[in-house]
Amino acid sequence: MTRESGQGGALDRQAVLLAAGLADLAVSTLGSAVGTVRGLLRRSDAAELASDAERELAARGRLALDRYAVVPPAHLEVLARHVVARQARNGG
Repeated sequence: MTRESGQGGALDRQAVLLAAGLADLAVSTLGSAVGTVRGLLRRSDAAELASDAERELAARGRLALDRYAVVPPAHLEVLARHVVARQARNGG
């Protein structure tokens, strides 16, 4: 039983270490993002940068929707169209 609880303790410790590492990464990333935003707000062309960012985000959104939203035709539907086209070519 000691061996089992030792393994559970190691897993608990690993989970805590991973959670702490993730939290530290989130805090440092947030701090970096805040610094970047402050720098951008000080710029004289902030409105133009915001407009460019909006256009780029819209373009990325369009690309993402095109990539994931387009549903290919059903396989049997494609086969049926080929059969109909072949029958039309052969006259019957």
